[in-house]
Amino acid sequence: MPLSQEEINGCREAFNKFDKDGSGTIDASELKATLNAVGQSPSDEEIFQMISQVDDDNSGEIEFSEFLKVIENQKVSAAQVSDETDTVEAFVALGGNTDKSGEISTEKLRTVVKEFGLTIDLDRLIREIDTDGSGKVDYEEFKAMMA
Repeated sequence: MPLSQEEINGCREAFNKFDKDGSGTIDASELKATLNAVGQSPSDEEIFQMISQVDDDNSGEIEFSEFLKVIENQKVSAAQVSDETDTVEAFVALGGNTDKSGEISTEKLRTVVKEFGLTIDLDRLIREIDTDGSGKVDYEEFKAMMA
């Protein structure tokens, strides 16, 4: 998920602001302050993980290009969490539980698809997902179906 030019410009501004010594790199504490400034609140462990994921030269600090990778990784992670939230909400709306337990009936799926006038081959999807023919779809099956 590439960053827009506006996001890159914001990153450059934040990076420069927190590169206190003007070295062209930021260390763990500077990274944490930078991410806090752009609305994120990672733990110390997450900071060290972020650095290790992108610290190509193993310096323990990150250059601007490495910092952009951190921000892109964060953006991807946030998008995945958001996607997962949407899927869980849909699962719950159809009768599943918020903790991803429970099941939804294939009949309820059929009813909802009809009500919304969706033009998907639901029978084919159900055959592919409900491989045990139980007439019930658990969260993992539902998630696969939504993908």
